[in-house]
This record gives sequence, structure tokens and C-alpha cells, in this order.
Amino acid sequence: MLLKTADDKTKRLALLEELQRSTLLSPFQKKWLREELMRLRKGIQGEKDSAYYLDQYFKHGANHVVLHDLRFVVDGDVAQIDHLVINRGFGIYLFETKNYSGDLTINEHGEFTAQYDDMHFGIPSPIEQSQRHARILQRLLKQLGIGNRIGGEMSFFHVVLLHPKSIIKRPAPKAFDTTNVIKADQFPSWHKQFVDKEGTFGETLKLMVNLRGLDTIQDWAKKLVRQHRPADLLALPNFMKPEPARVVPATKAPEVQHSLPRDDQPMKAPVSAPFVNELKLVNAEPSCPNCGKTMVQRVAKRGAKAGNAFWGCSGYSAGCRGTRPIEVADGPG
Repeated sequence: MLLKTADDKTKRLALLEELQRSTLLSPFQKKWLREELMRLRKGIQGEKDSAYYLDQYFKHGANHVVLHDLRFVVDGDVAQIDHLVINRGFGIYLFETKNYSGDLTINEHGEFTAQYDDMHFGIPSPIEQSQRHARILQRLLKQLGIGNRIGGEMSFFHVVLLHPKSIIKRPAPKAFDTTNVIKADQFPSWHKQFVDKEGTFGETLKLMVNLRGLDTIQDWAKKLVRQHRPADLLALPNFMKPEPARVVPATKAPEVQHSLPRDDQPMKAPVSAPFVNELKLVNAEPSCPNCGKTMVQRVAKRGAKAGNAFWGCSGYSAGCRGTRPIEVADGPG
């Protein structure tokens, strides 16, 4: 019986796809984004494929409840479980999905290596990962009052489901047992062998004592679903924050001087040079017709002659307003 399907992750996909168009990301951020998007797409497809085989196998059964895509947070520890199946007597199956369509090698030390074409890279052990999840889940079950009638803690069975087209290279069974690492489409035959293996007299007796009704394990499943804490689909690691665009402060244009210079300051041409007629000025400095002081070149700021140069008395600050027109030499042409 199916009680929970996988969460919808389209918002996460849309976010990562949209970020790829950003011009503010560094090469490192772009690389992480490509890899994260590939992992997400593969993960979604792998979980979907595995869910299909599990749902087909258990949909008409009366002894199991199936939950997909669970995330629990217990005392700060997080368990992300791809698929969880509760059995009326045996306990709980935890399934880890790995969507590797290439080769997968497991050595005698339980180390996993994936291969695509000529590329080899190590991957975390999904068996160890599932066992960590079980330890967190066990604490949650105690908090919820879920457990066996006798025999201590709930039993967990770990299964790794791989892509149906993957090629698995295994060590000798005595070196490292990989019985529970299977292709997703092989689950029905695996489950039959599992039941036959667990059907010993002692295990059967334990199963009969701890056997629960379907309504009870449905209630357990609903309690677990209420503890599901979906991840924030829009969350990104801190290093993925776009760097703010560097804004070059605008250069403030020098202000045009509107007051006449003091006696001890030579006149400077204003920045708005186009306002000054392009004339060949006579460099000789005449004397003021009013007081006789040396005159300096100035530019009219207002009036009909605004922008034109003229001679002004250097005693302007003392009150003299003497002026002379500038004599202009003939320009070229």
C-alpha cells in the first residue's frame, strides 16, 4: 500500500536552470551549478524508476506500507531516505537509490567506484549511508512510540537499488557481502530470496510475536509522514551567492568657475571650453584704463557676450571694474 509519493522538485530545477543564465557567477560557481543540476536530474529519475518497481510489487499487498522521499530531522541530525517500506512482521526496509548507468565496482573493503567511459571516481558507500539513516530513524521511532512488542529495537534491512542498465562488479561474497546491492528491476526476485532466507524457525517465531495489523503499520506510516521535513528547494550554499556587480563611481566633472579669480591667481580656462570662441588671443597683458594695474584674461559668464574672453583688471577684488576687449590676430584661412 502506497501512502507517500516523492516530493515535487520542479521549483529546485527551475532555480538551478535560471541561475545558469546569470552573468554574476564565477567559474567555480558555474561548475558547481552544472554538477548540482546533473545530480538532481539523475536523482529524480533514479528515485522515479525505483519507485515504479516498488509500487508495482507492493501495490496489491496487504503486508507492507510504502513511503517515498522522506526527510527527518532528529536532534539536529538529518536522514534523507529515498524509499521506506514497513512490513507487518519483519521490520523496516530502507532503500538507497543510485542512478548509475555506467559500471559500478565494489571492492573487498566495501568501497564503491563508479565508471563512465574512461573516468573513474569514488562515491560514498550507500550501505553506510543507509545505516546512518537507520540510526537516526531509530531515535525517531522511540520518540513516536513505534517498536516491536518483544525483541528490542525495530529491525532494519538495507537495500541499494541501481539503474537496470548498470554493470556491477562485486568482490567475493566472503570478502564483502553485496547481496543487498541490486538492480532496481531485480527487487521481486531479491525479496523472494530474502523472505526464504529469513524464514527460519527462530525468525518466524519472532515475526509471529511482533506481527501487527495493517491498520497499525498504516498508523505508523502516517506518523512518519507527519515528521517529514522537506528541504528548502530554494536554498543554496553560501559560496553560491552571486558577487555584487562592481559599480565604478562616476567621475565628478570639475565645476565651472563662475567667480572672477583673485589678484594672485592666474585665470584658468573653464572645463566647458566649447563656450569659448576659438580665437588666437594676443598674449600681451595691457594696463587697466582706470587704475593702471596689470590686466588678466577672463571669460564672460553671462549676458550677450557670455563665453567670450576679455581683459579684466587685476584689482577687481579691490573694487576696480576696468575692462578692455581682447585684440585678436587673424586666424588661419
